Amino acid sequence: QVQLVESGGGLVQTGGSLRLSCAASGRTFSSYAMGWFRQAPGKEREFVAAISWSGGSTGYADSVKGRFTISRAIAKNTVYLQMNSLKPEDTAVYYCAAQPGSGRYYTRVIEYGYWGQGTQVTVSS
Repeated sequence: QVQLVESGGGLVQTGGSLRLSCAASGRTFSSYAMGWFRQAPGKEREFVAAISWSGGSTGYADSVKGRFTISRAIAKNTVYLQMNSLKPEDTAVYYCAAQPGSGRYYTRVIEYGYWGQGTQVTVSS
């Protein structure tokens, strides 16, 4: 079992930066692949970034590639999403997700069994 708590959301101007954190509880955190998803009002939840359990593999949505960076600190049971050059279209509730992994990461909502409660990110123009 893994419980996830996101933090770090807020209001930022276009071009600004935020760092989201996802704190995980559970002794087997190191064996879980982790992902970040987002959901804007009236839209489906979409993939943002993911990282394998070892941190050796990462993946990004085309819309955030080059601007966002996912990382994990296994000793702290925490996954981060560094978001730079933010745009108004990045406005959404951001969710952290976890799934037992085998060295790979996952990019689809249905592939994750554990979710956090979400944190709001608002980018003003």
